[in-house]
Amino acid sequence: MNAAADEYLMPGGGASITALPKVSLHDHLDGGLRPQTIIELGEEIGLELPATDAPALAEWFAEKSDSGSLVEYLKTFDITTAVMQTQHGLARVAREFVQDLAADGVIYGEIRWAPEQHVARGLTLDQTVEAVQEGLDQGVEDARAAGHSIRVGQLVSAMRHADRGLEIAELASRHYGRGVVGFDIAGAEAGFPAGNLRDAFDFLAQHYIPATVHAGEADGLDSIRGALFDGRALRLGHGVRLAEDVHTAREDDENTYVTLGPLAQWVKDREIALELSPSSNLQTGAIEQWGDDLVDHPFDLLYQLGFRVTVNTDNRLMSATSLSRELFLLAETFGYDLTDLAVFQLNAAASTFLPLEDREELADRIATGFDEA
Repeated sequence: MNAAADEYLMPGGGASITALPKVSLHDHLDGGLRPQTIIELGEEIGLELPATDAPALAEWFAEKSDSGSLVEYLKTFDITTAVMQTQHGLARVAREFVQDLAADGVIYGEIRWAPEQHVARGLTLDQTVEAVQEGLDQGVEDARAAGHSIRVGQLVSAMRHADRGLEIAELASRHYGRGVVGFDIAGAEAGFPAGNLRDAFDFLAQHYIPATVHAGEADGLDSIRGALFDGRALRLGHGVRLAEDVHTAREDDENTYVTLGPLAQWVKDREIALELSPSSNLQTGAIEQWGDDLVDHPFDLLYQLGFRVTVNTDNRLMSATSLSRELFLLAETFGYDLTDLAVFQLNAAASTFLPLEDREELADRIATGFDEA
């Protein structure tokens, strides 16, 4: 069963989290495939898989992804990207991706993926973007027919360890406003700073194309600085390790005082969104310095300090999750109520790469949905 098909209620019963209107900012296309789709597309190209039935394959992905290492976590994508090398494969995956988001109550989603990883069977970069857009459009129509209203946009990612940043930025520019809403860099973070792609970010700035940058997941504060000042990032992909710049000191048994370093203060003051992904952050070891349970995640600390926190899935297949499940886990762990969950969704709406008027309309839909819950 897809995680998106499961219904999550507020802890202790009550409102359906699944039915609430939600915004997804950090969700990878190649990390959200249905296991059965992998099996069927794999058969078409003769791909050998570690399991040949959907539940077992889903279990394999979850197990392999729970390694405590981003590098090891990323190896599972060798299988998903292998079945996404044709127009048919890309369009099908994108279509089902939107269907699953809509079934989980998402009303707006930005879907990130790296076209350069999908040209092994002869597609051009532009053809991959067009194939994904075709699937996304079909998924939106399917959702409408099923009684859901959803809007989506592509975030075109460049792989930070490759030397194609400017080429991918130019690709994003060619499709900007025709499905593409922004740019991202992804892949192994440590050792590959945003500054290596400075020419791409210069190009994007000159063409008024917004960027989010993976930073503060597998590397620390220097990576976040690079994302902000070399990448001109308007959002931080994960950004969880910004908490390294939050300093606490206990004065006595009752009082703990918190001070922010200059980087954390900058991010807070400018309301730069943190695309936090709780389950994924546990799997990749991004929060290992604070602990290995969800209660150790600095999400609540950052929220209580007034940072613009958002909740995301990162990779629904690898984490066996959905946006509703992530919200449920946070509510269960930190005692959040519907008011808190509404804040997370309004934060996300305000941080989308949509025009201002569209962001305001999205916020109105979220507020109405939560008021009626």
